[in-house]
Amino acid sequence: QVQLVESGGGLVQAGGSLRLSCAAPGRAVSRLVMGWFRQAPGKQRELVAAITSGGSTNYADSVKGRFTISRDNAKNTVYLQMNSLKAEDTAAYYCAAAYGSTWSTDPGRYDYWGQGTQVTVSS
Repeated sequence: QVQLVESGGGLVQAGGSLRLSCAAPGRAVSRLVMGWFRQAPGKQRELVAAITSGGSTNYADSVKGRFTISRDNAKNTVYLQMNSLKAEDTAAYYCAAAYGSTWSTDPGRYDYWGQGTQVTVSS
């Protein structure tokens, strides 16, 4: 079992920044594929960014150049730095973990999920 605890969401003006954190107490995030998903009302959950156990990263086209996923192995924590936020980034953001070595855009491929944190960007 992998527990994921997210933090860092909130309300921010367009153009601002937020950093989301996902802690996995007692688990080596370096051995997992870690992803950040988001889900806006009435929309499907979509992959925003992922980082593999080998350190490869992947981003949705809509966030490339604005968001950065990273991890701190010593803290068993994964981060999502979000810059130049737009109103369309408003959603509930979820951290997810998967066994294996490759990332996937399919939420069904992820084994564990955090509780979610709300990000609201005002225009």
